[in-house]
Amino acid sequence: MCKALQRAGIEVTIATTDHDLEADLERDNSGTLDGVPVHIFAAQLGNSFKYSRPFTSWLNAEIANFDVVHIHAVFNHSSIAAARACARNSIPYIVRPLGTLDPWSMKQKQIRKQLFLRLGAKRLLSNAAAIQYTTEAEKDATERTLGLNHGTVVPLGIDDEIASFDISRESFAQLFPTLVDQPYILVLSRLHPQKNIEALIKAFVSISDPPALSQWRLVIAGDGDCDYVARLKTLASTSNKVLFTGWLESSAKSAILRNSSLLALTSFQESFGLCLLEAMTCGVPVLVGSNVKLSAEIADAGAGWITEPQLAAIAETLSTALENPTELKVRGMAGVKFASTFTWESVGVSLSSLYTSVVAQYR
Repeated sequence: MCKALQRAGIEVTIATTDHDLEADLERDNSGTLDGVPVHIFAAQLGNSFKYSRPFTSWLNAEIANFDVVHIHAVFNHSSIAAARACARNSIPYIVRPLGTLDPWSMKQKQIRKQLFLRLGAKRLLSNAAAIQYTTEAEKDATERTLGLNHGTVVPLGIDDEIASFDISRESFAQLFPTLVDQPYILVLSRLHPQKNIEALIKAFVSISDPPALSQWRLVIAGDGDCDYVARLKTLASTSNKVLFTGWLESSAKSAILRNSSLLALTSFQESFGLCLLEAMTCGVPVLVGSNVKLSAEIADAGAGWITEPQLAAIAETLSTALENPTELKVRGMAGVKFASTFTWESVGVSLSSLYTSVVAQYR
């Protein structure tokens, strides 16, 4: 996103805590990451709270040097500290809530979130110059339940390299020898209870015994909490057709994606679902939970199948998809057309226009 903004003529700086950053995150000697200036501060209190006194001090000292601030997240101290620094210096800011304001999400860790709203998150939202959602469905659901009315929709984009990636049969066999010439359903995401992977595994196991579907495999590519991943593996141990690859990056991720026959994201809630666009860019149709906020657009485009997140519904929809190889190809091609509009260039232009509008209002 930042590189797209740079290409759109915006001077960008990233400031963040080190929570969830890889230990070996590399920056060059000039303090940049892939050409974007970056300031990283140690999170000192709690993985979720993200309190960082050095970060707060930097915000208070430096925020006046910026025309606009884009805050990505709501329920942590760093976001509230950024909004307060902006307010003290009359700097407009935009908030991207990352799906955390969706009605389903608000019911998760409900007491903590209500406390955060009272301690500053509500003011963070109401005083924002704009709130950026990534889908119309996310915007509508959030504004309806929280009484907000200053949202705008700017989606995410897809990296061009995914569409152009190619791999030989021999190279794919070296990476994933058990998947050569085997059709498979792919899960490509963080492994978390929100993703409803348990129901998908049960659904797949329940339909994959008949001869017509016996060649199919379910590949789960991702990582998460060790105990949760262990529970998923135990659940899948009754079948020899479920493969866990762990977290994949670079060419391995592109290879597993481009060779899949169907990508599944049956989450209880998802504000966007970038992996869906990545799959569709590669001509892979998708199986999508109805609570995924891109589901309506995907249905309209004819790019996949939409299912309710319950086990029986997933099993029925999955069986329908796997039994129709021609329809898999048709919906895969429809997905290519649909995904082609989600470019980082268009995101950069849209955000640049949003920033310009917001800054003009505050002058």
